[in-house]
Amino acid sequence: QVHLVESGGGLVQPGGSLRLSCAASGTISSIIAMGWYRQAPGKQRELVAALTGGNNTYYSDSVKGRFTISRANAWNTVYLQMNTLKPEDTAVYYCKADRGDSGFTWGKGTLVIVSS
Repeated sequence: QVHLVESGGGLVQPGGSLRLSCAASGTISSIIAMGWYRQAPGKQRELVAALTGGNNTYYSDSVKGRFTISRANAWNTVYLQMNTLKPEDTAVYYCKADRGDSGFTWGKGTLVIVSS
């Protein structure tokens, strides 16, 4: 089993920055990729950024050039550095671990509000 806990959300003004963290525990060796998703009120959950074991990255067009996904100590912690935040970035941000044949694990999310 893998357990994920997100942190780092909060209220930030437009143009500001936040760094989200996703701390993983349990059978971390089973993780082959991780991603950050977000869900805004009334909208579907969407993939924002992803990172593979080979350190390949993916970013949605809406965040490309502003957000950066990275990790420390293998999969122990995955980060999402968010710069030049916009009101439309307001959402609950979730961390997801891909464990291959063992399935997926989601965290419970952290709320980001971008507002003046």
